[in-house]
Amino acid sequence: MIALTLAAAVVVGMTLGLFGGGGSILTVPLLVYLAGVPVKQAIAMSLFVVAVTSAVSAVGHARAGRVRWRTGLIFGAAGMAGAYGGGLIGPHLPETLLMVAFAAMMLATAVAMIRGRRVTRAVPRELPVPHVVAEGAVVGLVTGLVGAGGGFLVVPALVLLGGLPMGAAVGTSLVVIAMKSLAGLAGYLHSTPVDWSLALSVTAAAVAGGLVGGALAGRLDADRLRSGFGWFVLVTGVVVLVQQAPL
Repeated sequence: MIALTLAAAVVVGMTLGLFGGGGSILTVPLLVYLAGVPVKQAIAMSLFVVAVTSAVSAVGHARAGRVRWRTGLIFGAAGMAGAYGGGLIGPHLPETLLMVAFAAMMLATAVAMIRGRRVTRAVPRELPVPHVVAEGAVVGLVTGLVGAGGGFLVVPALVLLGGLPMGAAVGTSLVVIAMKSLAGLAGYLHSTPVDWSLALSVTAAAVAGGLVGGALAGRLDADRLRSGFGWFVLVTGVVVLVQQAPL
């Protein structure tokens, strides 16, 4: 199963590199169902994998000028506060509740990816800091609780609230996701052990995928890829819900 787990991690990384989010929603299921990791440990491990992969993927976008640092750091700082809180709360919640919440997050992600982003042009304007701080904290809380980066929420927020063009929103989203995920991990580590050998192996595979995804960004039909991946996430989310249903 380890080979299949690493192959799936490559897909996670590619999706992060291509879309600035979405792939991380698969990290917890692949760790739980393919690698056999307990739910809470899988969430903590996922936060580490997503943080490192997003940070590495952001480098290529930054070199191409697709990262708006001021906006990303404001959103990311607010997200870190929420994620740290979520990381402290998550280990004390029932595993079934966490997996159901995670499945709901998967379904929301899938719908967002299938529908696509309806904003075709961003209008540059002064960043509404209070709105971005509030949304960053909420998205961060979700990240800390369930171990997903929340890129499908971050990218539209950066476009609509920050007035960023889509390319810059994708690159900036990766910076935000890395910051939030590290904060969520810090919260989980207070009470949840991590198998670092497995975490590092999965992270290496995801990073490799992220580098490929970043290189392919802008060269592929992103809308068609996003829609297809969204359907895959939708099916996976339904499977997770079925797994958690009482017999």
